[in-house]
Amino acid sequence: MNPELDSAAFNAAAAFNPALDLGLERVIRAPRDLVWRAWTDPDRFARWWIPAPLVCRVDRLEARPGGALVTRMSEDGSAFVPHLDGCFLVVEDRVRLVFTNGLDSDWRPARPQPVSMTAEIMLADHPDGTDYRVRVRHGDPESRELHEELGFAEGWSTVTAQLAALTEAETG
Repeated sequence: MNPELDSAAFNAAAAFNPALDLGLERVIRAPRDLVWRAWTDPDRFARWWIPAPLVCRVDRLEARPGGALVTRMSEDGSAFVPHLDGCFLVVEDRVRLVFTNGLDSDWRPARPQPVSMTAEIMLADHPDGTDYRVRVRHGDPESRELHEELGFAEGWSTVTAQLAALTEAETG
């Protein structure tokens, strides 16, 4: 796969349906390689994936199509509860990750609570670092609305800021 994504393809991949999707865009002031590594290295991923002060534990992170993405969370760092049990659908090196919780890590259909989603993470070079885009797709407007009401904007913005802090610190 070509690790470069031209702007037409990037924009097409980012097609957004406001009735079904939620999104976030940000420039992260770190090279795309560092942002990619933060998404694909379990130790780095655990450091930013869940909003602090919660603690994340990565049980499985297999960044390949069909690979598992399983995390747990804890308030005190000792008692961990399930957070996400999903799988990667698409992994394009340093360009795009797509995962869903609609299939669990064993490829069984899932009915995740509180909402089923497919998340697409897109990375591209930017003069200031990495153009970082997230699209979270839902199966119906009610699921999208529920996810928004549950704090999508705050939660994903928080973890994206944590991702930026981690990767920007590694840059400087």
